[in-house]
Amino acid sequence: MIHLLFTLIFSEATMIALPLFKTPLRKLVIMALDRLKRGRGPVMVKTVAGTVLVVLSSSVYSMMKIQQRGIEDGASVNPTDQVLMAKHLLEATLMGAILFLALMIDRLHHYIRELRIRRKSMEAVKKQMRGAEDAKAGTSDETKTMEQEAAKLRAEVGRLESELQSKDKEVGAAEAGVSALRKQSEGFLLEYDRLLEENQNLRNQLQSVDRRFSHSVSKKNM
Repeated sequence: MIHLLFTLIFSEATMIALPLFKTPLRKLVIMALDRLKRGRGPVMVKTVAGTVLVVLSSSVYSMMKIQQRGIEDGASVNPTDQVLMAKHLLEATLMGAILFLALMIDRLHHYIRELRIRRKSMEAVKKQMRGAEDAKAGTSDETKTMEQEAAKLRAEVGRLESELQSKDKEVGAAEAGVSALRKQSEGFLLEYDRLLEENQNLRNQLQSVDRRFSHSVSKKNM
């Protein structure tokens, strides 16, 4: 299961990184996300997210039970419980990262779509402004009306440009978040290797304790 969780994390990180650069894959990813948000796509995504959340809650509950059992036994946790605790902790961390990355993908797709809409609106307003400026050859009253309309259009262009800049800043923040998540994924891999090594050591200790216990029992029987 841990390998599957790592695969999901790397897949989500790739889906976040691809839309940030102007490549042919960027259009494919955006088109795939557009289709995913239509029809039954949102229901499927919510179902998967709900399942991951339930499994995450189960892992947290298991960790709480192990900790409570250790407190009841006099604050001493046996090697088997330590291995289970480390496994549940790693799974809970990975599932939390998966849910966070899924939210990042949704927000990044929303911002990219908003930027695209804003650019189209700004281009339409600029065309209207150029048409209004070309029509200034009429009467004086018409000229004043056109100038007022042009001023309104310039103000609208300024507003759209400011909104575009704010959206660009949000996308920049999302890129920073992607970089941090990549570093966190590398930390997860190192933590996973350390937990595997610790798991093997704890198993060796548990086998040694079992052999000693069996040896002491055989001595008592003799």
